[in-house]
Amino acid sequence: MTEAKFLVFLSAALLLAVAPGPGMLYVLSRSLAGGKREGIFSALGTFGGGMVHVVAAAAGVSIILARSAVAFATVKYAGAAYLCFIGLRMMLEAHKRNETLDVPAISRRPFWQGMATEVLNPKTALFFLSFIPQFVDHRSGHLFLQFVALGTISVVLNTSADLVVILLAGPLGEKIRSSQKFRRRQRRLTGTIMLGLGIYMARSEAN
Repeated sequence: MTEAKFLVFLSAALLLAVAPGPGMLYVLSRSLAGGKREGIFSALGTFGGGMVHVVAAAAGVSIILARSAVAFATVKYAGAAYLCFIGLRMMLEAHKRNETLDVPAISRRPFWQGMATEVLNPKTALFFLSFIPQFVDHRSGHLFLQFVALGTISVVLNTSADLVVILLAGPLGEKIRSSQKFRRRQRRLTGTIMLGLGIYMARSEAN
């Protein structure tokens, strides 16, 4: 991967990491209910769940991509189309007037529930299957290791964002939960990023 392409990946992964999703909302609810300790355990759980998706996706996708350049291009363009779809949907959802905020129910085991929250979220699997292959270099080999390395960076950034949420659980939590305007702006920005990334990747040369 070129330096410029890695910077695109890092920037996109960082911006997407700060977008509130089910995992972040779970960590937030844990922190507000049980304090920083429970918040940290829940964040470690979502980290573990994210890595399950990364390894599972890497194992399946790397086998397909290693077989032919055609398969690689197919996955790449399908992933770019899915990123555009996600971006458009988020931008449309930003205009909903009555947006509800669903927070996962809390159990007594923050780590395991955090992992389950992430593992059982099919959107996480689809995201990794569409996002990571855009940055894998088919010609350099070691596809599994490339996928895992990039996926790990993405998950670490997600967890880092969760830890910031834990530290700022009071004011930030109130902002996320109560301000529909804040969430609309966040969805609009993230949707624009996803759409732009999908178009950029669709137009770029397949590796």
